[in-house]
Amino acid sequence: MLLIASHEGRTGVPRTVELLKGGAGGLEAIVEGIKLAEADLDIHSVGQSSWPNLLGELQLDAAVMDGNTRRTGAVGAVRGFKHPVAIAYAVMRRLDHEILVGEGAERFAAEIGAEKNKNETDHSARAWKTHMDETLTEEQKRRFPGISLLDVKGVARDPERPFDTTVYLCMDRQGGLATAVSTSGWAWKYPGRLGDSPIIGAGSYADSRYGACACTGLGEMAIRAGTARSVVLYLKLGYGLRDAVREAARDLADLKTGFLDEVTIHAITPAGEFFVLDVNPRRAVKFLMWKDSLPSAEVREAENFAPQEKSPPN
Repeated sequence: MLLIASHEGRTGVPRTVELLKGGAGGLEAIVEGIKLAEADLDIHSVGQSSWPNLLGELQLDAAVMDGNTRRTGAVGAVRGFKHPVAIAYAVMRRLDHEILVGEGAERFAAEIGAEKNKNETDHSARAWKTHMDETLTEEQKRRFPGISLLDVKGVARDPERPFDTTVYLCMDRQGGLATAVSTSGWAWKYPGRLGDSPIIGAGSYADSRYGACACTGLGEMAIRAGTARSVVLYLKLGYGLRDAVREAARDLADLKTGFLDEVTIHAITPAGEFFVLDVNPRRAVKFLMWKDSLPSAEVREAENFAPQEKSPPN
């Protein structure tokens, strides 16, 4: 058994480890762990008390993937529900669709009895108000929200770097691989923005035959490069784990236009290998690792990717 989680997911790791030890399926175990991270008021990049969009609303994204069946479930731009990862899991189990967004995702959540919640807190509201007070002119403040958001979009930045999606990857007792991810996305994002998290193949991918991958950081880059699926495809083509991740990192490093920033690639294989690589590093990136030979999860540090690295010879 094996579990890899981004540091933002630390709150739920002990629960996931407990479930895996007890023989739970991997996807069930990681969904339960991420739910605890979504409820943690001290983590502002996932779940309640995260940073809102430009209108002051929290829109949450999540996705799950079962590597045995390659079924997925994802939701985007969900408001007013406490556990988007549980809603994504229900999409996979109860619909023939793979992704729901916005009002449709919220309607589905209400129909299945998902827990409702006011995710905006005093802390997140104050941070949003401070940002808008510093950004808007007096005229824009008087007219808000009836202004052009294009005039104030800027480049969205998290007020508390490091910022990251919560990602879990695991191999359960039966050898099945699974991924689950959840995020609030960029702070002060344009309303309706989706990052890589709800886009299967960009932010996460799992195939129990070859491997699983999940990304944190700037989702726009992972979307353009199809990073998570690329890692698994490189594994399928016979690359070793480290080479597969580095090849996907080269795809990211080759992007020359658009907003380019940091991306961290987390990957595992059915053989129990794991590798975490930080692309465009500007700070140390931590993650948690647990395998069944350990009593509890350990904090590790991702390796840094050197953009000048060349591909291995064929």
